[in-house]
Amino acid sequence: IRKTMMMMRISLAQLVFLVANIGQVLRSTNAFANVATTAATRLALKAKGSDGEVCSSVVDMGNVGFVLLAGGKGSRMKADRPKQFLDLCGAPILHHSLELFLERLPKYCEEQGVASPPNVVLVMDPMYQPEYEPLVAEYHGRLALANPGVERQGSVENGLNKLVEISDGACTFAAIHDSARPLVTIEEICNVVKDAKEHGAAVLGVPCKATIKESDDGSTVLRTIPRARLWEVHTPQVINVSTLLRGFAKVETEDLEVTDDVSIVEALGEPVKLTTGEYTNLKITTPEDLDVAKAILEERQMPPVQLKAVSEQEA
Repeated sequence: IRKTMMMMRISLAQLVFLVANIGQVLRSTNAFANVATTAATRLALKAKGSDGEVCSSVVDMGNVGFVLLAGGKGSRMKADRPKQFLDLCGAPILHHSLELFLERLPKYCEEQGVASPPNVVLVMDPMYQPEYEPLVAEYHGRLALANPGVERQGSVENGLNKLVEISDGACTFAAIHDSARPLVTIEEICNVVKDAKEHGAAVLGVPCKATIKESDDGSTVLRTIPRARLWEVHTPQVINVSTLLRGFAKVETEDLEVTDDVSIVEALGEPVKLTTGEYTNLKITTPEDLDVAKAILEERQMPPVQLKAVSEQEA
């Protein structure tokens, strides 16, 4: 028994540390139980790639295309350029997601013996597109550009239409991701894609940590919303392409207002699976968020971002 304990000491220590820290963050008993169970399962069974990435679900992504949204202005960042072009550990924020979808994720899929995502659509302002044409050429049909819409909904629709066009219908699932979330992991992507394939649509999310108050005048509290039922949703949000196209048609016909991608599925009355993600998958909105993101990347000890055309230009 002592020998077995010695052999398991590291894994048990990691599990105890993880559970203890999540317990400090999550005050909802139900949320804690769900996340702790998920964490224990992931520690028990993981596939590991050559770059150290681990994943509890190995999923074939041969029919999954990624739409990367990078058309925002990022006014709250108060910078001289859109936030997706600000530096994060030696590379623009946007490039962290591009490298993930074009390099790290395909490499991981290859190592696990499954197909990798065939296409990535980068939705961005036309004024920045010439800078990314060399990257499009370097990835030989795997990367394409699309123009943003007036609102997020329009940007997603434009990106989706481009994905359908360049994949010739081979991508039956679309994973929509905000470029302002550069810290999403391969494990999170595998899990949310797996859930989407089982349920038709899935979204990464975490149990809400904060106490939420509702106010109808912005001055006084109307009520406190029960936190146990609240989730903060992240991206990627993965949806069956045909479902998303039907949803866009409904939204346009009925002039509906939707706040995110899976809201379009909700408008159809169809289910959306909540996939438990990580609190580290934060959205960079303020300068303080950028500092936190840098600290997380430094803790992960990730190698420098490498994109083919960009690396050649720098050399």
